[in-house]
Amino acid sequence: MVAARDPVEIGLVVYPGVQEAAVLGLTDLFQLANRLAAERSPDALRLRVSHWQWQEASQTVIRTFDSEPGPGNAPAMVILPPTLGDPIARGVAAPYADWLRARHAAGATLGSVCAGAFVLAEAGLLSGRAATTHWAYRDALAMRFPDIALDVDKLVIDDGDIITAGGYMAWTDLGLKLVDRVLGPTVMMDTARFMLVDPPGREQRFYSPFAPRLNHGDEAILKVQHWLQARGARDVTLATMAEHAALEERTFLRRFRNATGLKPTEYCQHLRVGKAREMLEATTRSIDQIAWDVGYDDPGSFRKVFARITGLVPGDYRRRFGVERAALVAGER
Repeated sequence: MVAARDPVEIGLVVYPGVQEAAVLGLTDLFQLANRLAAERSPDALRLRVSHWQWQEASQTVIRTFDSEPGPGNAPAMVILPPTLGDPIARGVAAPYADWLRARHAAGATLGSVCAGAFVLAEAGLLSGRAATTHWAYRDALAMRFPDIALDVDKLVIDDGDIITAGGYMAWTDLGLKLVDRVLGPTVMMDTARFMLVDPPGREQRFYSPFAPRLNHGDEAILKVQHWLQARGARDVTLATMAEHAALEERTFLRRFRNATGLKPTEYCQHLRVGKAREMLEATTRSIDQIAWDVGYDDPGSFRKVFARITGLVPGDYRRRFGVERAALVAGER
């Protein structure tokens, strides 16, 4: 008989403001994966799930829940779930910082979901690293921790010892990623099918709308942004934008990029694609017609720009998010 192997412990950090649904959801996901793995092989490796929380009395982070009570001093993997409110404040995150650094130094893999990235960042563990968070927290994380190589187009960034997930519900993606790593791709796919969720591989940019920076304080550039929004960025040139801002073209280019983070042409593309996304979701107009409606004379060029910005070609985007898909899902309920 093969001796039972020690389970791999995954610790979930229950910090102030954490989304309890994600904590419980991840707990259920890992325990479901255990059951499915055991159905395939009675000797399969198991996942041990624990919850960890700061205890004021002992001034340390302690285990408050354990799916398999027994020996073991620390989890091999640690996850910072998302929060329902604002990102954690520095003072609130401070008690977890030393513990997280110690776990990482001992070889633990660390993961975060959504605003959980702020907890990792406060511990100094994302400095100089590639990471993602929810697109709505992009600017806040970038301003607070400018040394992070932030990429919010990605839903999951697996950087080996640190894995970050962006979306609010991306705890499913991170959980499946860890199941794949420990129990293998077959059990991961079994778990995804049972939960009726997509396996890892989605991108956050499939879902995130364009949110232009408007609070940069440059009144001339803000005037142009409002003008572009009102006309849908149709039939505009660099010269007309600079003229509207009452600036010389080179000065306008520099100030526009400093204020918005994008070149004027990129900004206009994002505005047009944003309008096209709305039409693909809410209408049954042909893709060529939508391309013309948002200002592209060449539908082929529109398709290339749309795919580059959203990660999906227009037809795939409509199949995933359009009115026909919504009607189909409603009919399945």
